[in-house]
Amino acid sequence: MAEDQKWQHGNPLDSRLANAKQEDWSPARIPFPDVSFICVSSPLTYCFHVFSYVKPWCRHGKAFILYSRFFWYRWITDRIVATWLTLPVALLEMVFGAKVVITGDGFIPGERSVIIMNHRTRLDWMFLWNCLLRYSYLRLEKICLKASLKAVPGFGWAMQVAAFIFIHRKWEEDKHHFEEMLDYFCDIKEPLQLLIFPEGTDLTANTKARSDEFAEKNGLQKYDYVLHPRTTGFTFIVERLREGQNLDAIHDITVGYPRNIPQTEKHLLNGNFPREIHFHVKRYPVETLPASREELEQWCQKRWQEKEDRLRSFYERDKYFDATGRSIIPPCKSELRVLFVKCISLLYWTAFSMAMCLLLYLYSAVRWYFVIVILIFVMQQKLYGGLEFIELACHRYYMNKKQQPLPSKKED
Repeated sequence: MAEDQKWQHGNPLDSRLANAKQEDWSPARIPFPDVSFICVSSPLTYCFHVFSYVKPWCRHGKAFILYSRFFWYRWITDRIVATWLTLPVALLEMVFGAKVVITGDGFIPGERSVIIMNHRTRLDWMFLWNCLLRYSYLRLEKICLKASLKAVPGFGWAMQVAAFIFIHRKWEEDKHHFEEMLDYFCDIKEPLQLLIFPEGTDLTANTKARSDEFAEKNGLQKYDYVLHPRTTGFTFIVERLREGQNLDAIHDITVGYPRNIPQTEKHLLNGNFPREIHFHVKRYPVETLPASREELEQWCQKRWQEKEDRLRSFYERDKYFDATGRSIIPPCKSELRVLFVKCISLLYWTAFSMAMCLLLYLYSAVRWYFVIVILIFVMQQKLYGGLEFIELACHRYYMNKKQQPLPSKKED
């Protein structure tokens, strides 16, 4: 029974689900980043939160106007983070020579979606930025992350600022946080493209053995190129966003590495960068999705059966998903524009890093500034659990205040 709860299963051959359900599923994994980016870009964001949280208790409460601009707050911070996300794209393609091929349906620019993708390596989430830079907007992406990663200096703090969703991989604990985060995005009408990995972890010998054991116990097909997906979180997210009218489509992305597969961060540190990354995108408008949760679970299972067949053909025969090498929907940015963005990003962040190092070396005030910002982020996490919780607390206060009737004026 413990194994049944661990692996969400369904027969991908006849599209029928068995009774067992998986209760936890995959976060992406994040490497150590440049702390200087957070120290420079985050204090304004943090001060906005603190001001918003405290100011409503002022005598007149008119600071509500500033506080109510959650949409604009997210508009600004998402773009700040997106500028940093262009750097890994530029490094991967311009410095390390990776080739990116995108086929299938592509993206409609700016649409709100849930992105489901097979988890071949621990770095798939980062390589996806190369796809989104061309076909969508990096500022829209949110990722489900393991909760412990929010404490990683620099990058973990940036993910808090970006309002990424941190989970403990225990559904009983995560469900309420999912409700609050998704409802918050719906309330402020924040367009997002939420990336999740329903398989629960990346494909390795150990995880495949666990998946095969689960399949054997439940009379399911054994997969070679994917793991059996877990559907509890997936169905909950789709239903919540659909109810909040904040979902246009599901993007089912299959990723493949035809030449070499960098499984972990260690491979990148050793210089083993992917030579080619292939993405195949299938777009499913929200109107075409099943209405019931059970049918939605079956729908997800069927997508994974298709991924297995697609990847088998990819690795064993063709080494590509589509011979044309192009998507049906053209990218929203030309390759010339993408090249321009990558060049600007590489130049800007190189100069930025050098300037930060120089300022730290020359001025003690800058060193104290960095120390203070770091202490602020450490303390707010200790006291409140993370910046996203402060943001949610502000939003709850505002919603409660908004629902209260205005006091009637006293007659003279």
